[in-house]
Amino acid sequence: MSVIQTQELAVGYGGRTVVGDINLEALKGQFICLLGPNGSGKSTIIRTLSGLLRPLGGCVYLKGEHLNAIEPRELAKTMAVVLTERLSPGLIKVFDLVAMGRYPYTDFFGRLTGKDREKTREALGLVDAGRLADRYFNELSDGEKQKVLMARALVQEPEVLILDEPTSHLDLKHRLEVMAILRRLTQEKGITVILSLHEVDMALKSCELVILVKDGKILASGAPEEILSDERVAELYDIDCANFSNCLGGIELRNGGGAGVFVLAGGGSGALVYRLLNKQGFSLSTGVISENDIDYHVGRALGATVISEKPFEEISKSALNRAVFAGAQAAYILDAGFPLGTQNRRNLDLVKQILAQGRTIYSLRHPREARFLFGEDQDQWVFCPTTGVLLSNLKREEGRRQSKKAATSAAAAMG
Repeated sequence: MSVIQTQELAVGYGGRTVVGDINLEALKGQFICLLGPNGSGKSTIIRTLSGLLRPLGGCVYLKGEHLNAIEPRELAKTMAVVLTERLSPGLIKVFDLVAMGRYPYTDFFGRLTGKDREKTREALGLVDAGRLADRYFNELSDGEKQKVLMARALVQEPEVLILDEPTSHLDLKHRLEVMAILRRLTQEKGITVILSLHEVDMALKSCELVILVKDGKILASGAPEEILSDERVAELYDIDCANFSNCLGGIELRNGGGAGVFVLAGGGSGALVYRLLNKQGFSLSTGVISENDIDYHVGRALGATVISEKPFEEISKSALNRAVFAGAQAAYILDAGFPLGTQNRRNLDLVKQILAQGRTIYSLRHPREARFLFGEDQDQWVFCPTTGVLLSNLKREEGRRQSKKAATSAAAAMG
C-alpha cells in the first residue's frame, strides 16, 4: 500500500527550484534512501516530504490525502521527522525529552497519562536507549543523542519516519546501530523509513530503494543492487581517484604510479596485500585469478592490472602467457601465499617461468611449503613472515633501485 506519493514534485527555496520532476511512491514498511553529493538537494526533498517546506510545484500525498491539507496535530500522528540540526534543549532528562513527542495525544497543558509514559518507555526500548532515561540529554554522546531523538519521533507512533542524514557525526558503532534500528522498524513495525545518507555502502546493505540526486534532478532510482553500479556511483559523485565496487560494497582508492609489483595471488590471499602495497604507492598487477575470486574484485576496484580466467575454468595458456609478460614488466614479484587447486594449477608453471627469468620472489609463504611446491632451490626467494617484514624489504630494495637509477643518470649527464 502506498503511504507517501509525489507527482511531478519540485522542491526549493525562495522560488528557486533545487530539484524537480520527483515522482516517488513509498510503500508501507519500505526503507528508502536519498543519495547524492553535498548541495544536491537531498535535505530540501526531505523537508518538503515532511511538510516543513511547501512544494514549488507538484504534490505530496500522505495515504492519499494532500499533505498540506492535513492538520498539523493529525499529521504528527502519521509522520515523524528527525533533522540534522543539533538540539540544545537545556537541562532536561532523556525521558522528559522523549515524552515531548507525545504532543499529538496530550491535552492543552501537555500532561502525560499512564499510556503516554508507557509509550515513552516503549520508544526508548525500540532504540535500545532505555538505560538513558534518567540521564541529562546534554551529557550524552552524539550516538546516544541520535537514538534519543529517534525515540522522540517514534513516540508519536508514526507510520512514516523521515530522517535527514541520521548517521552524520556518528562513530562506526553508532552508525551501524542506527541503521540496524531503522531496518528493524521497517521489518517488525511496518514503519516506512525515508532518509538521506552519505554512506553508499550503508545504502547498498540496508535500503530497499535508493534515489540518486544530482544537478537538480533524479539521476536514477531503484533497488540498490541494480542502481549502485561502479559507473553510476562514479558519475553521481564525480569520483576519479577511486572505484566503488558493487560486489564488495565499498570504495577502493586507485593504485599509485610507483614501482610495479606483480602479485601471485588467489583464494583471498591477495586482497590485504594489494591494499598494503597500494597505500605505499606501488603500481599493481596480479594473476592468474578466477573471476569469481575475491582477489579479482579487490584488484579491479584498486585499478590493478588483473590477469584472470573465467569462473571454474582451468588457467588457459593465453592467460598464463599474459601473466608471465606482466611479471617480466614489474620491478618486483610477490607471492601472496595463494592456495593451489585443480583449476589454478598452472600458476605453478607461472612461478617456475618467473624463476627461470632469474627474478627474485618475495613470499609470504612458509619456506617449507614453498620447497614442497616449487623445489629445493630457494636462492631466489625472500621469505617474509609478516606483511611488515615484506614492506620493509620492498622499501629497502626500492631505495637501492632508485639510488642506482640516480647514479646512472648522473653518470650519463657527466659523460
